[in-house]
Amino acid sequence: MLANKIGVRFGLGGLLVIAVILVAWRGMRMTQVSAQAKAPVATVDAPLASASGHETAVFAGGCFWGTQAVFQRVKGVTSTMAGYAGGSATTATYDQVTTETTGHAESVKVVYDPSKLTYGQLLRIFFSVHDPTQLNRQGPDVGTSYRSAIFYTNDEQRKIATAYIAQMEAAHIFSKPIVTQVVPLKGFYDAESYHQDYATKNPNNPYIQVCDRPKIETLKRDFPELFQKYKGE
Repeated sequence: MLANKIGVRFGLGGLLVIAVILVAWRGMRMTQVSAQAKAPVATVDAPLASASGHETAVFAGGCFWGTQAVFQRVKGVTSTMAGYAGGSATTATYDQVTTETTGHAESVKVVYDPSKLTYGQLLRIFFSVHDPTQLNRQGPDVGTSYRSAIFYTNDEQRKIATAYIAQMEAAHIFSKPIVTQVVPLKGFYDAESYHQDYATKNPNNPYIQVCDRPKIETLKRDFPELFQKYKGE
């Protein structure tokens, strides 16, 4: 989002500034990822369902462009939607959320087939493509709207998510404590249409290339059995 905000507000000069910031961030991120173990298989998980169906998961892990781009490419996911969770319907607009006063987090609603994919597998991907130790930020994006959060839709999801975080903490997967919130989903509000599929529609955006494309590459590299190309890739 930072590239979009600065570029729109300050034009080419702003884009040059943000390009420098993003290159520096990429260097720090690559160093961190190279030293970070892949998130482990969840020891507490729901079994695969015996028949096809639809379940919903909601995750917040920084800018929703990149989070959506990842889950769009996961086998068993039937649809995704970028949006806002954690605040009220009256403040669920981009202009209001970016004031960092609404309580919303940029989130992604993931609809998946529980006969092909488990909630624990989704969590494993989620924790592999963002940094859950950063409080109220992801890389160059700072504010509560960029916080790491799991919005559970039922008690089973709550139990699995809580157990998974405890499992990773016990194994010291990350060098710092995990700050991901595990909170009930009280409402999900679709983001504006121009945010949907943003990373796919704007592959040359400097922000997408530096912050979001590596997340897709991580999915492809670490979860080849779950990776699928998206819309003609």
